[in-house]
Amino acid sequence: MEDDGEMGMFFKNPVEMVESRGVMFSCFVAALVGIFTIAYTAFQWRRNINLSWTKAIARSKKNPKARHKNPVAPHSWELHSISRAKNLNCCVCLKSMSPSQTIVASETFVHRCTICGAAAHFSCSSSAPKDCKCVSMVGYEHVVHQWAVRWTEGADQTDDSSFCSYCDESCSSSFLGGSPIWCCLWCQRLVHVDCHSNMSSETGDICDLGPLRRLILCPLYVKELTRNPSGGFLSTITHGANELASTVRASIRSQSKKYKQANETSVDSGNSGSNCDESTESTADTGPAVNGTHAVLENSGSVMNGGSSHGDSDSNGKLEKKPSVKRTGSFGQKDEYQALRSKLKYELGDLPSDSRPLLVFINKKSGAQRGDTLRQRLNLLLNPVQVCELSSVQGPEVGLFLFRKVPHFRVLVCGGDGTAGWVLNAIDKQNFVSPPAVAILPAGTGNDLARVLNWGGGLGSVERQGGLSTVLENIEHAAVTVLDRWKVSILNQQGKQLQPPKYMNNYIGVGCDAKVALDIHNLREENPERFYSQFMNKVLYAREGARSIMDRTFEDFPWQVRVEVDGVDIEVPEDAEGVLVANIGSYMGGVDLWQNEDETYENFDPQSMHDKIVEVVSISGTWHLGKLQVGLSRARRLAQGQSVKIQLCAPLPVQIDGEPWFQQPCTLTISHHGQAFMLKRAAEEPLGHAAAIITDVLENAETNEVINASQKRALLQEMALRLT
Repeated sequence: MEDDGEMGMFFKNPVEMVESRGVMFSCFVAALVGIFTIAYTAFQWRRNINLSWTKAIARSKKNPKARHKNPVAPHSWELHSISRAKNLNCCVCLKSMSPSQTIVASETFVHRCTICGAAAHFSCSSSAPKDCKCVSMVGYEHVVHQWAVRWTEGADQTDDSSFCSYCDESCSSSFLGGSPIWCCLWCQRLVHVDCHSNMSSETGDICDLGPLRRLILCPLYVKELTRNPSGGFLSTITHGANELASTVRASIRSQSKKYKQANETSVDSGNSGSNCDESTESTADTGPAVNGTHAVLENSGSVMNGGSSHGDSDSNGKLEKKPSVKRTGSFGQKDEYQALRSKLKYELGDLPSDSRPLLVFINKKSGAQRGDTLRQRLNLLLNPVQVCELSSVQGPEVGLFLFRKVPHFRVLVCGGDGTAGWVLNAIDKQNFVSPPAVAILPAGTGNDLARVLNWGGGLGSVERQGGLSTVLENIEHAAVTVLDRWKVSILNQQGKQLQPPKYMNNYIGVGCDAKVALDIHNLREENPERFYSQFMNKVLYAREGARSIMDRTFEDFPWQVRVEVDGVDIEVPEDAEGVLVANIGSYMGGVDLWQNEDETYENFDPQSMHDKIVEVVSISGTWHLGKLQVGLSRARRLAQGQSVKIQLCAPLPVQIDGEPWFQQPCTLTISHHGQAFMLKRAAEEPLGHAAAIITDVLENAETNEVINASQKRALLQEMALRLT
């Protein structure tokens, strides 16, 4: 009997254990479901609160009592995939634009405003309120706040902008609700809708454009051009008559000089060919040109009287212009003037003397390919008129022409080294008496020029340092420095130019490094979709470099090139597979080729980007490039000088600032072209801030006519050399 009891207990315990485990599992599932239910309810509650906020803002803007005399502007719509508009609400019907709610095929695309970031269904966009950013407020006495819904995330907003500008209370969305908020599209300040009436009665809704007021192109001085058939025709006749009279006067003033040049100039075919080369030199650029020439348009009379521009002048003076070429060039300038003027939608008035507006150029095809996002963010922080997008059909010339009368503007280039060179070439050919200083937002792959100017090596570093608002603040307080620019002429054995000259800012490479760049360039042309980020671009560079490690294409390189520096032949090492001529201390994404701290070389001076001297080094193959990248090796110093000649005895790949091509035998002549003003982020507190203050003092002195533009330019150059 005892054994039977024990057996019963043995069979009973496992059953009870299974039942208890089932009860525990059921309780766990029930608790888990309860937690998910509570979380989902809280999420829906918060979502409904946020939607009610948006509706409250919409109702308050439609309320007749809340209406104010504010400028109106339609949205600038662009088609976007609905997947890029998730977590947004339509600005018209206020419904969610989640892809899961899309039923009709036509709703797979939505409209997104490129200025304020608002989104609307394709069927709703035509009914959208005209509450976008008004770029022109001509006729207003003051700039007024443009209160609107903040449709985009405040990634570029400062911590102070999260509080109401009237009551100083937090404007972050409360879990239990609260007063809805408005955001000014100009100063980025926030205000509770409940506080707006009191604030408006006290301040009159006058906007001071916020902390970036000096960089923002004030809408009070932006006039929209209206083009109608009758008015446009009469204006064209009047303007054409004025231009013709100006051309005739310029021709009369230079008549005697033309005849003197005609008597001294031979008419043989050789000189005729040289003239043709020079006439096409203005089209040379690292990027696409607009209408082929880049002459000064507003001050064309002074340019014609003063001879050729310094951007296109030949250092040896061997090429002389015939009267016919000069006459054709003057009419070409007028055609260029008319062509650029016809592309303008706005014109600028006389800005205040303390204004320092920023002209922004964005290349959406640069390495990171984030041009659309950058444009929308900059449109929100600045005046959209001052943000220009570069393309194959429109270069920097249109934006520079718009700002031709602005005395103290600055330029921001959003792109890589090639884009920076494109813009610098365009500025150089405008012949500004005091050219604008240029800052760089690193959106390319290597971003070597941006690195030496302390703007960072990529957009990731920009985001970590506070976003675009911090970048703009740094630009306002940046120091002006000087960058040497070099002219690269491609000559045949007889010394005749084979093509228009190119211009170098960073470096020029011949040999194995140029081959890697050329392979990447060809791969990008064939598969552009593979180059969608800076990191992926570097991965592809590394892969192409690894493929070339075992390639002995350049084993005869030392006998295929001849290097001459300042008239002295330089011996190329027998293990060299490439030669680099560097102007700055960054190569291939941050590699310092010269390394000023290296004390093993006693016969060389430290490298500088404004000493009118370039450095020549050699590399011994793609494997050497890889070791340079990780800091395990150094390039071999060869020479320093003011002029360099590289004779190619065989077809070799060549690259200038990352722009590669395959070059047939020729002679590359590198000579100093000029200097460009650049903006360097003031990382060093004493010197950087001192340079920024001195720059502002000199600009104010020019405004008050204490000094002229030429004197200011000379003083800025001297300051840059001494402080950097």
